[in-house]
Amino acid sequence: QVQLSESGGGSVQSGSSLKLSCVADEYYLSVNCMGWFREAPGQEREAVAAIYTGGTMTYYTDSVKGRFTVSQDNAKNTMYLQMNNLRPEDTAMYYCAASSLRCRPSTWFWQSEYNDWGQGTQVTVSS
Repeated sequence: QVQLSESGGGSVQSGSSLKLSCVADEYYLSVNCMGWFREAPGQEREAVAAIYTGGTMTYYTDSVKGRFTVSQDNAKNTMYLQMNNLRPEDTAMYYCAASSLRCRPSTWFWQSEYNDWGQGTQVTVSS
């Protein structure tokens, strides 16, 4: 089991930027796909982005393409989510997740693909 810890959330104005971080523990070597999900009040958790830990393949949900960038620093066991031009509809609790399976275009957004989850970090965007 991989322990994950998110940070970097906050309250910002529309159009601002935030960078989220997700640090994994030593079991990170067993991870092949890392993902970011978010859950807004009263809504279902949705996939935001994912990255293949063994390469550079990244995946994004349509609503964040061109605004969010997922990246990683394997030397630090850390995944990032750079969020630019934030909108009020981006307000949510953001979670990182780890999968022992390799990211695939048809399944990276399935919560069931991920074994381990962090506790989340809150992002609030006001207009």
